[in-house]
Amino acid sequence: MKALMISSMHSGAGKTVMCCALMAALKKKGIHIQAFKSGPDYIDPMFHSRVLGIESRNLDLFLQGETGVRRSFAASQCDFALVEGAMGYYDGLNGGTEASAWELASVLQIPTVLVLCPKGNGITLAAEVRGLQHFRQESRIKGLLLCNCFERQAAGISAMLEKECDLPVLGYLPTMEEAKIESRHLGLFTAGEIADLAERFDCVADRINRTVDLEGILALAAESDSIRIPGKAEYRKPEINQTADSVKDSVSCRIAVARDEAFCFLYEENLDLLRHSGAELLFFSPLRDTHLPECDGLLLCGGYPELYTSQLSENDTLRAEIRTRVINGLPTVAECGGFLYLQENLEDMEGKLWPMCGALPGSGFRTGSLKRFGYLTLEAEEDSLLFRAGDRIPAHEFHYWDSTESGSAISAKKADGRNWRCGFTTKTLYAAFPHLHFGGNLPMAERFVKACMR
Repeated sequence: MKALMISSMHSGAGKTVMCCALMAALKKKGIHIQAFKSGPDYIDPMFHSRVLGIESRNLDLFLQGETGVRRSFAASQCDFALVEGAMGYYDGLNGGTEASAWELASVLQIPTVLVLCPKGNGITLAAEVRGLQHFRQESRIKGLLLCNCFERQAAGISAMLEKECDLPVLGYLPTMEEAKIESRHLGLFTAGEIADLAERFDCVADRINRTVDLEGILALAAESDSIRIPGKAEYRKPEINQTADSVKDSVSCRIAVARDEAFCFLYEENLDLLRHSGAELLFFSPLRDTHLPECDGLLLCGGYPELYTSQLSENDTLRAEIRTRVINGLPTVAECGGFLYLQENLEDMEGKLWPMCGALPGSGFRTGSLKRFGYLTLEAEEDSLLFRAGDRIPAHEFHYWDSTESGSAISAKKADGRNWRCGFTTKTLYAAFPHLHFGGNLPMAERFVKACMR
């Protein structure tokens, strides 16, 4: 498998647009591509998935650990793996490089191409690139791409960068209306909200074919032939009284999974691990479906429920059903937006309160700023649906809405020493703001499925 990372000096440099343009162009050449995103981001992988027609995957060294990341990466069956970095290339946990795009490229032993947005820069751009090249002994930076610039500007800057940095400039993406993606409070608008996304990136791909050396990109990625990932790409043996093979070949339970415009923040590997552990996943829309599917468990992921408060509230039949089932012990995982949906009320963008499920106390309200943003570690003090007493669970928070009742079942701590309590947990419930990745060292998917089987 060939592989390459696309990264940059900072957020907003055009990584996602460049990645999607490259994916669309290479897909047209008949190359089987698998997309990955460094870090916990949910939105960028939606764009990858929409362009390629197959689900993008997250690779997160903090949430999954090195073994989990290697396993996820090795499981890919493709000709070419394209990994989009997060934030700036070296930006990681608590102001350091831990869990950064650079550390991920180092763990996977893949080369990196930096996307540069010249704007008003000249030779200072070369000084910045040289700084990145020499900031660590092995930077893995092997090439450059320019974004949002015109032809003459690209030609001059490319010649200068190649001379000063001794790196190939593999082309540029000019300023294009089709390549502009608007943002809001959690980042880019989601791919599903852009009706003409496929047509737009088809147009961008055609332009990339003329302005980027695609063969050079593929040749550079050939360096990843040296990747050595120990062991087979196997998931952990399920924590239930069946063999892994028998679990894969049979359905032990059915889990209803909320998935629509309001609930769209899902790690695909979480779904894979639930299926592997014996669950059949039944997708439904809290915006449109008036009843839950016939199920033994419920997964309410994060997303944008605050943008759809009236529709969610007016679907009172489903709200009442979810309230009754959760209170009566239906095994339920509810993260962030899903957690807010389970509470009594949720404030919309204009400040109006709307009734939600009422399975938990509390009201969600708008804050205007990110709350408890970033990586954190949860510590369980007693057994519950997903955790066992003493478990230390890596997690991530990213939300502008808070709650009058955030819960107190779990201890949460950030690397800088800040700590607080959060969440509601029981033998059949995990409901809290922190997002979880099931592909790490704890068998959370198997525990969820086991509870559903019971």
